[in-house]
Amino acid sequence: MTITRQDTDATRALQGLEDGNASVRLRAALAVGTAPDPRFVEKLVERCAVEPEFFVRDMLTWALTRHPVDVTLPALLREVRSQRAQARSQALHTLSKIGDRQAWPALTRALLSDADEEVARSAWRTAVVLVPEGEEPALATVLATQLGRGERETQLSLSRALVALGEVIVPALRSATTGPDPRVRTHAIATERLLRDPDAGFEFAIDEAKRVVALGGSGQEGQ
Repeated sequence: MTITRQDTDATRALQGLEDGNASVRLRAALAVGTAPDPRFVEKLVERCAVEPEFFVRDMLTWALTRHPVDVTLPALLREVRSQRAQARSQALHTLSKIGDRQAWPALTRALLSDADEEVARSAWRTAVVLVPEGEEPALATVLATQLGRGERETQLSLSRALVALGEVIVPALRSATTGPDPRVRTHAIATERLLRDPDAGFEFAIDEAKRVVALGGSGQEGQ
């Protein structure tokens, strides 16, 4: 009788993940995470790819973190190769929450420079979490190729990812400050300012960097 009731509850929860009401989907994801079952994983991953509400996606991710890594990891690694941008982005986000470095090889240069900015931003955040010891300089070099990309929100995401790596980013940033693209130079200078003074704020760092670039500087004067 207990098994039958559990199976019925599981079926109801899985059906709830597709309900037209976001609150119902949220409660369903909470229920699935509260009573983990490996049978739920594929459905959770599948729903992450199409769920329109951020707060529901976040609960889906939480539910996935409640399941065994040996079940969730293969499904998520398949998903980061999906043709659907949201699928890639949410899978990466979930991998960052799980934090298992077995996923590190999936953080390819292609993902770190993904054409979809939300995917790229998720990849940057996840790479910083999963990077193995000793691989930080190589990761910094790849991330530095994205300097100057996008608008403020995207640039801030990249700066935060780089700053989280620490002093190893300095050579890559200094190289970028001598390049031909003023957006790249500005972003590199601003990121180094944030590394030196995390309390400065991104807007202030960007404005200061713009002034330096406008005057023909590289941000390394006097250092």
